[in-house]
Amino acid sequence: MKAEQLKKLEDQLWTAADQLRANSKLTATEYSFPVLGLIFLRHAFSRFTRAKEEIEKDLPVHPQRGTRPITKDDFIKAKALFLPEKSRWEYLSGLPEGKDIGQEIDEAMREIEREHENLTEVLPKNYTLFEKDLLHELVRIFTSFDKICLVSSFCGYSSSAFLPTAHQDDIDQETSKQRVPWERYRLFHL
Repeated sequence: MKAEQLKKLEDQLWTAADQLRANSKLTATEYSFPVLGLIFLRHAFSRFTRAKEEIEKDLPVHPQRGTRPITKDDFIKAKALFLPEKSRWEYLSGLPEGKDIGQEIDEAMREIEREHENLTEVLPKNYTLFEKDLLHELVRIFTSFDKICLVSSFCGYSSSAFLPTAHQDDIDQETSKQRVPWERYRLFHL
Protein backbone atom coordinates (compact mmCIF):
# COMPACT_ATOMS: atom_id res chain seq x y z
CA MET A 1 0.00 0.00 0.00
CA LYS A 2 1.26 3.45 -0.85
CA ALA A 3 1.57 6.03 1.92
CA GLU A 4 -1.35 8.10 0.62
CA GLN A 5 -3.57 5.00 0.34
CA LEU A 6 -2.63 3.98 3.85
CA LYS A 7 -3.43 7.49 5.13
CA LYS A 8 -6.82 7.38 3.39
CA LEU A 9 -7.52 3.97 4.89
CA GLU A 10 -6.51 5.19 8.34
CA ASP A 11 -8.80 8.24 8.01
CA GLN A 12 -11.73 6.06 6.92
CA LEU A 13 -11.19 3.67 9.82
CA TRP A 14 -11.10 6.50 12.33
CA THR A 15 -14.26 7.98 10.77
CA ALA A 16 -16.02 4.64 11.18
CA ALA A 17 -14.78 4.32 14.77
CA ASP A 18 -15.93 7.88 15.53
CA GLN A 19 -19.37 7.01 14.10
CA LEU A 20 -19.60 4.07 16.48
CA ARG A 21 -18.48 6.06 19.50
CA ALA A 22 -20.85 8.94 18.76
CA ASN A 23 -23.92 7.10 17.47
CA SER A 24 -23.93 3.74 19.20
CA LYS A 25 -25.14 2.74 22.62
CA LEU A 26 -22.48 0.02 22.60
CA THR A 27 -19.15 0.21 24.39
CA ALA A 28 -15.86 -0.29 22.58
CA THR A 29 -15.66 -3.75 24.09
CA GLU A 30 -19.07 -4.61 22.63
CA TYR A 31 -18.40 -3.38 19.10
CA SER A 32 -14.72 -4.20 18.61
CA PHE A 33 -15.10 -7.87 17.57
CA PRO A 34 -18.14 -7.26 15.36
CA VAL A 35 -16.21 -4.51 13.56
CA LEU A 36 -13.27 -6.85 13.09
CA GLY A 37 -15.81 -9.35 11.76
CA LEU A 38 -16.91 -6.82 9.13
CA ILE A 39 -13.29 -6.24 8.19
CA PHE A 40 -12.85 -10.01 7.98
CA LEU A 41 -15.87 -10.27 5.64
CA ARG A 42 -14.62 -7.42 3.46
CA HIS A 43 -11.15 -8.92 3.19
CA ALA A 44 -12.50 -12.46 2.62
CA PHE A 45 -14.66 -11.12 -0.23
CA SER A 46 -11.73 -9.25 -1.80
CA ARG A 47 -9.64 -12.42 -1.65
CA PHE A 48 -12.58 -14.54 -2.90
CA THR A 49 -13.07 -12.24 -5.90
CA ARG A 50 -9.41 -12.28 -6.91
CA ALA A 51 -9.17 -16.04 -6.43
CA LYS A 52 -12.35 -16.61 -8.47
CA GLU A 53 -10.91 -14.62 -11.38
CA GLU A 54 -7.72 -16.70 -11.32
CA ILE A 55 -9.59 -19.99 -10.92
CA GLU A 56 -11.89 -19.22 -13.86
CA LYS A 57 -8.88 -18.66 -16.14
CA ASP A 58 -7.61 -22.18 -15.46
CA LEU A 59 -10.82 -24.22 -15.41
CA PRO A 60 -10.81 -27.11 -17.85
CA VAL A 61 -13.28 -26.96 -20.72
CA HIS A 62 -14.82 -30.12 -22.09
CA PRO A 63 -16.14 -30.01 -25.70
CA GLN A 64 -19.55 -31.45 -24.76
CA ARG A 65 -19.93 -30.60 -21.07
CA GLY A 66 -18.46 -27.12 -21.20
CA THR A 67 -16.49 -25.48 -18.41
CA ARG A 68 -16.18 -27.37 -15.16
CA PRO A 69 -18.02 -25.59 -12.32
CA ILE A 70 -15.93 -23.90 -9.62
CA THR A 71 -15.78 -25.83 -6.36
CA LYS A 72 -14.94 -25.03 -2.77
CA ASP A 73 -11.72 -27.03 -3.23
CA ASP A 74 -10.65 -24.62 -5.99
CA PHE A 75 -10.80 -21.78 -3.46
CA ILE A 76 -8.92 -23.75 -0.83
CA LYS A 77 -6.14 -24.46 -3.35
CA ALA A 78 -6.08 -20.72 -4.13
CA LYS A 79 -5.74 -19.98 -0.37
CA ALA A 80 -9.09 -18.21 -0.24
CA LEU A 81 -12.30 -18.90 1.60
CA PHE A 82 -15.24 -20.07 -0.45
CA LEU A 83 -18.09 -17.68 0.37
CA PRO A 84 -21.74 -18.67 -0.06
CA GLU A 85 -23.65 -16.08 -2.09
CA LYS A 86 -25.36 -14.40 0.87
CA SER A 87 -22.02 -14.16 2.69
CA ARG A 88 -20.42 -12.12 -0.06
CA TRP A 89 -19.77 -8.44 0.50
CA GLU A 90 -21.52 -7.47 -2.74
CA TYR A 91 -24.74 -9.06 -1.43
CA LEU A 92 -24.49 -7.48 2.02
CA SER A 93 -23.52 -4.03 0.76
CA GLY A 94 -26.40 -4.13 -1.74
CA LEU A 95 -29.10 -4.72 0.87
CA PRO A 96 -31.83 -2.05 0.88
CA GLU A 97 -32.01 0.34 3.84
CA GLY A 98 -35.18 -1.26 5.22
CA LYS A 99 -33.64 -4.73 5.39
CA ASP A 100 -32.42 -5.97 8.78
CA ILE A 101 -28.73 -5.89 7.88
CA GLY A 102 -27.70 -7.11 11.34
CA GLN A 103 -29.69 -10.30 10.90
CA GLU A 104 -28.29 -10.74 7.38
CA ILE A 105 -24.67 -10.36 8.57
CA ASP A 106 -25.29 -12.78 11.45
CA GLU A 107 -26.59 -15.31 8.92
CA ALA A 108 -23.64 -14.63 6.60
CA MET A 109 -21.27 -15.51 9.44
CA ARG A 110 -23.22 -18.70 10.16
CA GLU A 111 -23.03 -19.69 6.48
CA ILE A 112 -19.26 -19.21 6.47
CA GLU A 113 -18.95 -21.32 9.60
CA ARG A 114 -21.04 -24.08 7.98
CA GLU A 115 -18.72 -24.05 4.95
CA HIS A 116 -15.50 -23.92 6.99
CA GLU A 117 -15.43 -26.13 10.07
CA ASN A 118 -12.29 -24.49 11.44
CA LEU A 119 -14.30 -21.26 11.89
CA THR A 120 -17.25 -22.87 13.70
CA GLU A 121 -18.41 -20.84 16.70
CA VAL A 122 -15.67 -18.24 16.33
CA LEU A 123 -17.05 -15.56 14.01
CA PRO A 124 -19.06 -12.78 15.64
CA LYS A 125 -22.82 -13.12 15.28
CA ASN A 126 -24.20 -10.24 17.31
CA TYR A 127 -24.82 -7.66 14.61
CA THR A 128 -28.47 -7.23 15.58
CA LEU A 129 -27.17 -5.22 18.57
CA PHE A 130 -26.24 -2.44 16.15
CA GLU A 131 -28.78 0.11 14.97
CA LYS A 132 -29.64 -0.64 11.34
CA ASP A 133 -28.69 2.82 10.03
CA LEU A 134 -25.32 2.74 11.77
CA LEU A 135 -24.54 -0.75 10.48
CA HIS A 136 -25.51 0.26 6.93
CA GLU A 137 -23.15 3.25 7.27
CA LEU A 138 -20.28 1.04 8.46
CA VAL A 139 -20.83 -1.31 5.52
CA ARG A 140 -20.82 1.71 3.16
CA ILE A 141 -17.54 2.94 4.66
CA PHE A 142 -15.92 -0.49 4.38
CA THR A 143 -17.26 -0.89 0.84
CA SER A 144 -15.28 2.18 -0.18
CA PHE A 145 -12.00 0.48 0.72
CA ASP A 146 -10.12 -0.61 -2.38
CA LYS A 147 -8.43 -3.46 -0.56
CA ILE A 148 -8.60 -4.79 2.96
CA CYS A 149 -5.53 -6.55 4.30
CA LEU A 150 -5.65 -7.93 7.82
CA VAL A 151 -2.04 -9.00 7.73
CA SER A 152 -0.24 -5.74 6.91
CA SER A 153 0.08 -2.53 8.87
CA PHE A 154 -3.67 -2.14 8.45
CA CYS A 155 -4.03 -4.36 11.51
CA GLY A 156 -2.53 -1.68 13.72
CA TYR A 157 -4.97 0.93 12.46
CA SER A 158 -8.02 -1.25 12.91
CA SER A 159 -6.94 -2.24 16.40
CA SER A 160 -6.21 1.25 17.59
CA ALA A 161 -9.39 2.66 16.07
CA PHE A 162 -11.88 0.08 17.28
CA LEU A 163 -10.52 -1.81 20.25
CA PRO A 164 -11.06 -0.56 23.79
CA THR A 165 -8.45 1.94 24.95
CA ALA A 166 -8.29 0.79 28.56
CA HIS A 167 -6.04 -2.09 29.47
CA GLN A 168 -8.13 -5.20 29.96
CA ASP A 169 -6.48 -7.73 32.19
CA ASP A 170 -9.75 -9.52 32.72
CA ILE A 171 -10.41 -10.67 29.16
CA ASP A 172 -13.15 -13.24 29.42
CA GLN A 173 -13.00 -16.72 27.98
CA GLU A 174 -15.31 -15.82 25.06
CA THR A 175 -12.97 -13.06 23.89
CA SER A 176 -9.97 -15.36 24.15
CA LYS A 177 -11.71 -17.97 21.99
CA GLN A 178 -12.41 -15.33 19.35
CA ARG A 179 -8.75 -14.38 18.95
CA VAL A 180 -7.61 -17.77 17.71
CA PRO A 181 -9.45 -17.87 14.35
CA TRP A 182 -8.15 -14.48 13.29
CA GLU A 183 -4.67 -15.97 13.51
CA ARG A 184 -5.89 -19.02 11.60
CA TYR A 185 -7.36 -16.75 8.94
CA ARG A 186 -3.91 -15.28 8.25
CA LEU A 187 -3.28 -18.38 6.14
CA PHE A 188 -5.62 -16.82 3.59
CA HIS A 189 -3.71 -13.53 3.35
CA LEU A 190 -3.00 -11.69 0.13
